[in-house]
Amino acid sequence: MVSQKVVIKNPTGLHLRPAGILCKEAMQFKSLITFQFRDSTANAKSVLSVLGACVKSGDEIEFFCEGEDEQEALKSLVRAVENGLGE
Repeated sequence: MVSQKVVIKNPTGLHLRPAGILCKEAMQFKSLITFQFRDSTANAKSVLSVLGACVKSGDEIEFFCEGEDEQEALKSLVRAVENGLGE
């Protein structure tokens, strides 16, 4: 299992569009991909789970990837968040 913390840069946080982009990115990998925010853990492959985490701009989340392609998955998700998730 690999993990990395990243700060959400989107001015509006993880609302529907960036949450969808994050999920689409996560779905490309076989690994189990979750992220932790405050006291909750969200499934990065579920839009409802991502939206339910209520992540705002400037919040720090930590991705956890576990599986055969965990390294690639983590790099891809961190890159997507750092690039603003389409915003």
